[in-house]
Amino acid sequence: MTRSWRYAVLADRHRALGSKLEDWNGMPTAWSYATRLQDDHVAIRTAAGLMDVSGLKKLHLHGPHASGVLDYLTTRDVGKITPGKAAYACFLNEGGKFIDDGILYRTGPNSWFVVHGSGAAHQAIAASVHGRNVSMIFDDDLLDLSLQGPLAVDYLATHVPGIRDLKYFHHLGTTLFGKPVMISRTGYTGERGYEIFCKSEDAALIWDTILAEGREMGIIPCAFTALDLLRAESYLLFYPYDNSEMYPFKDEAAGDTLWELGLDFTVSPGKTGFRGAEEHDRLKGRERFKIFGILLEGATAANAGDRIFAEDKTVGVITCPMVSALTGKSIAIARIDVPYAVHGTGLSVAHSGGFIPAIAHTLPFDDPKKTKRMAVG
Repeated sequence: MTRSWRYAVLADRHRALGSKLEDWNGMPTAWSYATRLQDDHVAIRTAAGLMDVSGLKKLHLHGPHASGVLDYLTTRDVGKITPGKAAYACFLNEGGKFIDDGILYRTGPNSWFVVHGSGAAHQAIAASVHGRNVSMIFDDDLLDLSLQGPLAVDYLATHVPGIRDLKYFHHLGTTLFGKPVMISRTGYTGERGYEIFCKSEDAALIWDTILAEGREMGIIPCAFTALDLLRAESYLLFYPYDNSEMYPFKDEAAGDTLWELGLDFTVSPGKTGFRGAEEHDRLKGRERFKIFGILLEGATAANAGDRIFAEDKTVGVITCPMVSALTGKSIAIARIDVPYAVHGTGLSVAHSGGFIPAIAHTLPFDDPKKTKRMAVG
């Protein structure tokens, strides 16, 4: 808690559920509750779960130069994002290396809302708006309550007209329980879900009401670390826990390319001139590793940092492991040397003084065609 400089509005709710409110991104965050993370995972995959993900940083950009700032700093062609739509984007440094990711919400002709994690997007945007006709507001009065799972839409449909028609990566301004909110068809679980952005003064009412009304549907409060179980299945990376900032290269500065992370799809077709674009293009085909999946034999969970071996040599490292309570499979996201990042390649994982047989496995493990998160109706 000593590093926390942001205020957790729902701290008393989280403590009542057993959280010690560990720091993330400067925010006291409910990493865990007294309940099992596996139960949170099952709830989100089969019913719905409510999470406080307000530790994400939230920025408003207003002014005629706002679009130009974001078009330069991110990999997306922001001209194609119209009001009411959003896009997942990456931020690169001048060397073409990943420094953060986030979601760009267009809220008006000259207005944007940017939500990002613990990387350097805030600093990059703040530096870029200087001297331009654009203002930036860091908004910590706005909370992000994430309702994720197949029943999330059924619950919200009783309160929000038209919510079933809200498409993936679209958002709308509305009211919930009489309070003003912005609801976004986004999330970090691989399920159909919604993020509810609300004023801090309304957060307790919204949190309490959803959990009280949704209890019979199986909606439960879910801890932040449950996201690790979900993202391992759904190929959702978490900076810096999957990056070279956490698993550094020998004799190289930290920094990964989009080609290595599998995030090159975030570069809009034909887009040039964004920060790091030339180096990004030059580094194609020069990958030092690949983000890839690992399927372990048996039902023993690996640990983050466990080394991966092939032919008696280290060829990778586990970054995000889990065992699914639904499938019984032990899986993981990993950083693997390029020649071994091929589906079916025989590997072994060093764990607890021994080795667990494994194979390289394509990502994602769950819902590879994204039919759940993109469902209609």
